[in-house]
Amino acid sequence: MSTPVTIRRTRPAHRRRARRGVTDADVVVVGAGIAGLAATAELVEAGRTVVLVDQQGGLGGQALWSSGGLFMIDTPEQRRMGIRDSTELAWQDWLGTAGFDRGVQDPEGQDFWAAQWARAFVEFASGELRAWLRAQGVRWFPLVYWHERGAQLAGGQGNSVPRLHITRGTGPGLLAPLERRVRAAVERGTVRLRLGHRVDELVVTAGAVTGVRGTIRPPDCAGTDGAVPYQRAAVSVPCAEASSEAFEISAQAVIVTSGGVGGDQALVRANWPPRLGPPPRRMLAGVPGHVDGRMLAISERAGARLVNSDRMWHLPEGIRDGHPIWAGHGTRILAGPSALWLDACGHRLPAPNFPGVDTLTTLRAIAESGHDHSWFVLTRKIAERELALAGAAQNPDLTGRDPLAMVKRLMPRMTPPLRAFLSLGADSVVAPTLPKLVEGMNDLVGQPLIRLDDLKRQIELRDREIGKRFAKDAQLTAIRDARRYLGNRLIFTAAPHRILDPGAGPLIAVRLTVLTRETLGGLQTDLSGRVLRPDGEVLPGLYAAGEAAGFGGGGMHGYRALEGGFLGGCLFSGHRTGRAVAHAT
Repeated sequence: MSTPVTIRRTRPAHRRRARRGVTDADVVVVGAGIAGLAATAELVEAGRTVVLVDQQGGLGGQALWSSGGLFMIDTPEQRRMGIRDSTELAWQDWLGTAGFDRGVQDPEGQDFWAAQWARAFVEFASGELRAWLRAQGVRWFPLVYWHERGAQLAGGQGNSVPRLHITRGTGPGLLAPLERRVRAAVERGTVRLRLGHRVDELVVTAGAVTGVRGTIRPPDCAGTDGAVPYQRAAVSVPCAEASSEAFEISAQAVIVTSGGVGGDQALVRANWPPRLGPPPRRMLAGVPGHVDGRMLAISERAGARLVNSDRMWHLPEGIRDGHPIWAGHGTRILAGPSALWLDACGHRLPAPNFPGVDTLTTLRAIAESGHDHSWFVLTRKIAERELALAGAAQNPDLTGRDPLAMVKRLMPRMTPPLRAFLSLGADSVVAPTLPKLVEGMNDLVGQPLIRLDDLKRQIELRDREIGKRFAKDAQLTAIRDARRYLGNRLIFTAAPHRILDPGAGPLIAVRLTVLTRETLGGLQTDLSGRVLRPDGEVLPGLYAAGEAAGFGGGGMHGYRALEGGFLGGCLFSGHRTGRAVAHAT
């Protein structure tokens, strides 16, 4: 049994409770994902004692599964690729994308603190983020990716320049230094891990949050280790939940870093906004079922203000995972700008609904189509250069820090996971001719939704534009613009060619299903991470960071996000909130 942590005697009486069976510390952090690890690392560095609680059985949360992409500004990686960036340009892009409109100037408005967190994050991403991580040994691959490119006016949605930096080692590589710091603190006795502990209630004493109460979950409910080859994972599994063993932890402060609601499709549908069209009847789960929003509701019952619940970030490019870990497990298929994006009936989606341009606009177009799926149609040549699967498990070369990973990806070739996905055929069709492709697409969905003559006509119209000096097809214009960036020419954008060119085949179709992911709203916090009440006053003792806080302030991304701001937002809000709590306790 570990040695009890001693509470300093100068604290108020209600913060010095130490009953038998209760573990006390300076701070309780609820959620062992990347935001919780960042907060914990800062707390122990400042000499505070921490109990780190998570209902699952391991560290890392959703970041374990990620590609480790970070939104960073004016970096050496960008400059080496000829990219000119600045804080001012990034802030222009952020504002145009977020669309803050809920009381930005009103201290009681939902966007008041969100906009301030956004500005603080953009400044952090302009220098300190990279320097802070680099000092801990984190490195990035040399190519900078350009996602959420946008297709509006200069002040509208999207990244004006490439900003997505992929971490060497992907998500696990980004987590590694934080986990090392936390586990070293466990060895010193300043951090206690309470994994498999589900919080059911925040303890409120005299109007202040003074701890947590919950249930210790049976081992078969708390997740498993070794579920993926590159890193242990903690994932919800079916269980009886028969345990009734309770726990209570008292502390001077509680930090909620428990994530959003993406794993609970009922909550996703309940909060789905009409502006995104009707919610799909069928969706894939991009996060495990334990990302259930429990702590948001628990915090709200304790007096916290929850804002911007109708803002969310779900992906239209979901496919079924070939090796599912959780129920309905889906992953994202990434595509460069060349694949034709069709609705379920085989009609090209109108501009700007091209791959990698505007996620939520395309999501709305698909939702309004009356069907739950859409299609990518492309050639082998496009797939070899532009198609990839997102996530750590789907990119073993990058996750394993293969020193030749980027060199290998310069070659026009499919990665082994992509080749395995296409051969599986659960969400893909590969055919030598268009008639065979259409036949396979209709067979896959069990309905003759796509007409061969209609699809052939659309492709021929597009192909007729190839080779012309002047053309009006907006997607071909976007492809040519994308290829002006060296990084795209090298690795992520194929040279324009005719879809029906036999030499570019075979033809490939990928069925896409909406994939639930991030919650953009959350607990409203000030710039110190202190959770606010509905009246705008601070709820003493309660803090929040990461997705639970809308990545900062209750929604620092606004209505839309720029790629790389999720992991970056978790790191920033956890880092900043941990420092603030250390100063206050």
